[in-house]
Amino acid sequence: MLTSLRIKNFKAWRDTGHVRLAPLTVIFGSNSAGKSSLGHLLLALKQTALSADRRRALHLGDDKSLIDLGTFRECVYLHDLARSLSFDLSWKLEDQLEVKDPISQKRYVGTELSLSVELSAEERTEQPYVDKLTYTLSRENREHLEVSFSRDEGRLSLDTSNSYKLVRTTGRAWPLEEPDKFYRISDQSRARFQNADFLADFALETEAVLKGLYYLGPLRDHPKRIYQWSGDRPESVGMKGELAIAAILAATSEGRQLNRGPRLRTQHFETFIARWLQDLGVIENFIVKPLSAGRKEYEVLVKTHRSSSEVKITDVGFGVSQVLPALVQAFYCPPNSTVWMEQPEIHLHPQVQAELADVFISAIHARENGKERNVQLIIESHSEHLLQRLQRRIAEGALESSDVAIYFCKRSSAGAELEPLKLNEYGEIENWPENFFGDEMADLTARTIAAASRKKRQT
Repeated sequence: MLTSLRIKNFKAWRDTGHVRLAPLTVIFGSNSAGKSSLGHLLLALKQTALSADRRRALHLGDDKSLIDLGTFRECVYLHDLARSLSFDLSWKLEDQLEVKDPISQKRYVGTELSLSVELSAEERTEQPYVDKLTYTLSRENREHLEVSFSRDEGRLSLDTSNSYKLVRTTGRAWPLEEPDKFYRISDQSRARFQNADFLADFALETEAVLKGLYYLGPLRDHPKRIYQWSGDRPESVGMKGELAIAAILAATSEGRQLNRGPRLRTQHFETFIARWLQDLGVIENFIVKPLSAGRKEYEVLVKTHRSSSEVKITDVGFGVSQVLPALVQAFYCPPNSTVWMEQPEIHLHPQVQAELADVFISAIHARENGKERNVQLIIESHSEHLLQRLQRRIAEGALESSDVAIYFCKRSSAGAELEPLKLNEYGEIENWPENFFGDEMADLTARTIAAASRKKRQT
C-alpha cells in the first residue's frame, strides 16, 4: 500500500509537497487543475518497470503502452529541461524486509520502503537519465538503512548514510554503471561490492508495488449485447472497463468469495457484485450467463425493477455500464493492490454517487476467503455527494478519519497546488477551501436578489 507521494517539476506540478496516501484517498478539483497528472506519472513508472528495455530510465509511452506522455520535454514543468523531474514514493511492505550485512553481521529490519529519484535530460538527445536514486528502509517512521546512487561531475557513486558500510571487492576499482531503469542498481554495479546484494531485493519490492497498481479511466466502454470469454483471467477490468464482464466470469469460476466486513455474510463474486448494484439502486437484478451450453459468448441481463422483465445491459440506462467497471475493479484486484480511478461517479444520479462512497469504504475493509484484502483506492472525483457521504460515515464511526485523505487541487500562478483537507472525528472539514464546489453562496444571493427585483417590477 502506498503511504506517501511527492512530485516535482512534472506537468503542471512544480512541487506537490508531501502527499499522505490513506487507504481511501480522494482528490477533488477543477478541470485541468492537474489531478490526473499524479496518476499518470505512476502509470509511467509502472510501464517502465514492465518494459523489457533496462536502459530506458523512464518509459513515457507509445500507442501500445498504458499511457503516452509524449516527450520528456513535454513532461517537465514549463518544458524547461534545465529542471530535474523528481519524485518520492513510499509504501508499506507486505512482509517485513530484513537486510543482513555479511561482513559486519548486523541486521536491518524494515516494514516500509521509500524510493526517491531525480531525472535529468541528456543535452543532445533530450532523453531522461538518473541523476540520483535513493532507497530508505524504515520501521515505525525510523530510518534503518539508506542507500544512494548519485553522480558528481560524471563520476557515479554508491553510498550509505548510516552504519552499513559498502565494501569494495578486491582487485581493480571498476567504475559503476548506469542504473537499470529508474530504480534498479545494475548487476554489474552491485558486483563491485561484497555486500550490496540486498539492493536487488529493493528493486524487486519496487516492481511488486508497481505491478499492484491498477488504473481505471474516466470514460468507460459502451455496453455490448454479446461478450466473449474463453476462460482467461484478465489482470484488471482494463483502463476503459472493457474487461469487467470477463473479470466477473473469471472470479466466479475461481470460486472467489468476499464479504463487506469481518461480521458480514460471504458471497460468491458475481452475487457480491449483483448485490452491490442492487444496493446502489441502479438495478434490481443482474446476471451474466452463456448464450448456450459450451459457448464462449455471454450476455448480461438486468432487471431495473422487481416487476419488470429481464433485458440486456445495452437496453437500460448508460450509468449501469459506467459504474460496473469501478465496482468490479475495487473488489477484483488482488490483495494489497492500489487502484487509481478517475470520476467513478460519471453518468450517475446524485443519490447513487453518495452510495458509491459506501462501496469504496467497503472495498478498503473487505475480506476474501477469510483474510483482509488491504486494498487501497485513490479516487479523482467532482462529486460533492460522495464527499458528504464520507463525512457522514466518519461522524457515524463507520469510517476512521485516519483511513481517509482528501485533497483539493487548484491552479495558481506558481502551477498546480494540492491542499489537504482536515477532517476531524465528526466528519467536519476544518479548512473548507474557497470555491471548493463553486460559489454556492454567491449563486443563492444572486438568485434571491434577481427574484426580488423581478417581483418588484411585476407589481
